[in-house]
Amino acid sequence: MRKYIFIILGALMLASCSPFALVNSEVYNDADLSSYKTFRIVTPADGHLPPGMEMVTYYNIAAAIREQMLERGFVEDASSPLLINIGLTVHREIETEPALPPGYVPYSGPYYNGYYPYFMYPRPNYWANYYANAQIITGMYKEGVLTMDFVNINRKLPLYSASVATILENGQGQFRNLKGIAEAVQTLFSRFPVQVLPKYRDVDK
Repeated sequence: MRKYIFIILGALMLASCSPFALVNSEVYNDADLSSYKTFRIVTPADGHLPPGMEMVTYYNIAAAIREQMLERGFVEDASSPLLINIGLTVHREIETEPALPPGYVPYSGPYYNGYYPYFMYPRPNYWANYYANAQIITGMYKEGVLTMDFVNINRKLPLYSASVATILENGQGQFRNLKGIAEAVQTLFSRFPVQVLPKYRDVDK
């Protein structure tokens, strides 16, 4: 019995030392994500990389998201209606603000007033005015928070959004390495409505 107690305490200690924390996880429009069989990940051709993000970091993030989706039984398809959009917070403010401020329009460069992630595919293209009351949970928002939106791009319909803090090394302003990004994205999917397939569970990576 004592052995199991030590195992549990050890797991809790490891979890408490994790540099990653889930900021939010929310389903929109009563979406059933399991009804989608395919997905595609936003590319720089759909918009622009967030400030400070290089292509190698984008590829690492996309690869980690792809792995999570494949382990849940989804198939990547360039024509899929399910778009996974990637956003990065490029500020250090700690606030709670409306996700869509009055007069907010798509932009070609970073929005530096302090509260909003920079999305590769412009979020206002699908984040309509009736979501103005949706709050970005920013109690833990700081520079380097990674956000992903799941969107039925054909219908411009938001389905799901989650954020994780932070994919930057503390105090260094540098993106984490491949292993760190994979761990951050694993946290990002920790409350995703579709579970990992049984064959991928409890597999050492």
